[in-house]
Amino acid sequence: MTSAVRKALAPSGLTTEVPSGRGTGWWGMVLLISTEAFLFATLLGSYFYLRFQHGSPWPPGGITKPELVRPLIMTALLLPSSIPVVWAERGIRKGQQWRLRLGLLATLLMGGGFLALQAVEYSMKLKTFTIKSNVYGSLFYGITGFHGFHVLVGLVMVVWLLAAAVRGSFGYRHHERVRNVAIYWHFIDTVWAAILLSLYLSEWF
Repeated sequence: MTSAVRKALAPSGLTTEVPSGRGTGWWGMVLLISTEAFLFATLLGSYFYLRFQHGSPWPPGGITKPELVRPLIMTALLLPSSIPVVWAERGIRKGQQWRLRLGLLATLLMGGGFLALQAVEYSMKLKTFTIKSNVYGSLFYGITGFHGFHVLVGLVMVVWLLAAAVRGSFGYRHHERVRNVAIYWHFIDTVWAAILLSLYLSEWF
């Protein structure tokens, strides 16, 4: 028996995950994202419907238009965080553990920075309006809070992947979970772009 055959028949070789086509995890993630995308589309659609139904002034109740500096900084942190995810995933496909760990760590720091700035954003806005103030407050905190929760879930996934990567649980033939989390992270980045355009930039045009 050759060494290659012995290696393939060893427990580690027999349990190695070899992604072939679309696995169950991939389809589950796609289904989850499709459902969540519909929910966000409904929320943003409701925002524009109620905004046009209300008419001027908008935001109502003397609420000033949202400042753009902090949201743009948040965007500069979150949207580019997809880059290290892609870099990490492509690295582990080549068996480069260091790329996976470094890419996940970069994503974790950028996503954590986004949530920290969102907390600062809330602390400032809560001085002028709350979720109970009016329809604008309900929509603003509901939509951004729902997205922030998704970012938090994504960060938990990244932490879990990073912990597994440190243990050496992934390899060039064993990375389907990395791919699935990457898909989810790209989704929450895309949703934030839609929120930025709808709740922030559109108020100035």
